[in-house]
Amino acid sequence: MPLIKERYLKVALVGMGNIMFCDEGLGTYLAKYIEANYEIPQSLEIVDGGLMGFGLMSYYQEFDKLLIVSTTSKEGKPGDIFRYSADEMLRLGKTRQSANEVEVAMMIEICSIKEDMADIEFLTMVPKNIKDVKNALSEVVLKNMPKLANKTINILKEYGIELKEKNNISFEEIINSVANPSNIRVF
Repeated sequence: MPLIKERYLKVALVGMGNIMFCDEGLGTYLAKYIEANYEIPQSLEIVDGGLMGFGLMSYYQEFDKLLIVSTTSKEGKPGDIFRYSADEMLRLGKTRQSANEVEVAMMIEICSIKEDMADIEFLTMVPKNIKDVKNALSEVVLKNMPKLANKTINILKEYGIELKEKNNISFEEIINSVANPSNIRVF
């Protein structure tokens, strides 16, 4: 995709997914990873989108730009990463498999009627396992999470948002802190 030359005033990075179903939670883990490891400027809000679905409606209207990170039902090998627009998301049609994909698409359709809707973009990864109930990521998805983080940081840079590293906390530590809230480490 070409570099976006416009500087957005209000950007939200939304990590979506259900952490109870293995790879389905990768967006949530990614958002927490960025928040733990980087200084977040005022122009960026990190949103734990979890299973918000319809709850994202206000974000669609409050922000200039939304970058939603989640799993995808697109064809590909586990760990493959895709970037696409809201229009492309709507064209996924019947291939949408998760409740998040269905609800997000419905919200885009509803909110597109209004003129003040955010410009929405997706960064997604093909999961290996979204059926097992466990707070973890499959080996192939975990291996590709740093690549997803780098792509996220580069896209935010295209939006005019520079992130400065403040910590070096691994995805394994992030997943453990989310899976075991009593052991939460203050980042």
